[in-house]
Amino acid sequence: MTATIGELSRRRKTIILVTCCLSLLISSMDATIVNVAIPAIRSDLGASMSRLQWIVDVYTLTLASLLMLSGALADRFGRKRVFRIGLLIFAAGSLACSLAPTIEVLIGARFLQAVGGSMLNPVAMSIITTVFTGRVERARAVGIWGAVVGISTALGPLVGGGLIDALGWQSVFWINLPIVAVAFTLTTLFVPESKSTQPRGMDWLGQLLVMTVLFTLVFGLIEDRPRMLIITAVALGGFLWHEARHRTPFIDLRFFRSVPFASATVIAVCAFAALGAFLFDMSLYLQGTRGFSAAYTGVLYLPMALGMLVFSPLSGRLVGQRGTRPSLLAAGTLMALAAAGLTRLTPETAIWQLVILFALFGIGFGMVNAPITTAAVSGMPLDRAGAAAAVASTSRQVGVSLGVALCGAVSGAGLWWIITALAVAILGLGVAANTEWAYRSRDRVAPLLEQKVSAHAG
Repeated sequence: MTATIGELSRRRKTIILVTCCLSLLISSMDATIVNVAIPAIRSDLGASMSRLQWIVDVYTLTLASLLMLSGALADRFGRKRVFRIGLLIFAAGSLACSLAPTIEVLIGARFLQAVGGSMLNPVAMSIITTVFTGRVERARAVGIWGAVVGISTALGPLVGGGLIDALGWQSVFWINLPIVAVAFTLTTLFVPESKSTQPRGMDWLGQLLVMTVLFTLVFGLIEDRPRMLIITAVALGGFLWHEARHRTPFIDLRFFRSVPFASATVIAVCAFAALGAFLFDMSLYLQGTRGFSAAYTGVLYLPMALGMLVFSPLSGRLVGQRGTRPSLLAAGTLMALAAAGLTRLTPETAIWQLVILFALFGIGFGMVNAPITTAAVSGMPLDRAGAAAAVASTSRQVGVSLGVALCGAVSGAGLWWIITALAVAILGLGVAANTEWAYRSRDRVAPLLEQKVSAHAG
């Protein structure tokens, strides 16, 4: 159960939603804006390929590892309190990134930034589900939330390109500071404090095991250490065994009995792995192989950004009217076409071809976010919706991490064929998750979760 916060005016609810979306804007944008800065950072700090990958992946992996823990801490100690702490840590990390004199310091500062970022998205989603309690208004707020993920992801490369050429790569971190200041002020003035009346216990072993799984997996890929994957497999087995037996697990494995939820989780990994690989590889291609400036690279990303900006909210409306299937079918098809086209990429590929392929990828990716969030929380009890959404958010960050790691392990056409396969998987899961069999599995899960909550309450 969640402590009641009283009846709020429509205006105040709108301000709270805007505040939560601002936190999502900076934390999601930061996962992509740095990609455009990668060539400049490599030149300025003399970084190797693996260090460049860690600039992105230490951020996304830390987010993925700590999102669930931060959500649990917010339920226990107060969502507003943890949210404001997260904003301050994120700002401190951003400032440290802009002042980093070496690549190692930059990677460390990115870790700090991600610790703060982990306190933003899941806590903001908990605040939203607490404030928007009506079914219709809650669905609309979650739809807007999902659309902002696509919008913020799209703005990263576009904004970053102009900033880098004008002010240097450090400026991609400066931009966070005024946004944090606005979000912190609005949170202080308008967001009510709330916490769970029956907070879940802390599963520290589960937290440790999931961090071990994620970091060893990505480390093995980036550093080309296949033996590290043995540790990954052992940690994963231990995690599944432990979670199935823990009274208040880190991740309730019962969620995955819902086919729509399980599909949304895998779709999030596939879509964001494709995006992570796309942005990282194309930034190196455009600025390294082709010799374009960061600003021109940002302009070339414009068709992709516009596709995300326009079709993310349209997808949210479509999901509200027709369900998740049409959006997922469109997303998988368009992303597959774009990735398959990029298998023929050469140093002489015409700009007009890049523009078309970037637009197709952007439109496809723009269609995927709203159905991920909607499928993750649909059918879940109110008290578990925040945890379900946090798993979806974690899956997004895991996907980006894996996509960037793949760029070092696979290159050229091979990378783009893998991305094509990921897009086809989105297509297939979009069909499977919208069958009567899948709906029945979803409907069976909610009562199980409610029974578990009631048992703990007793």
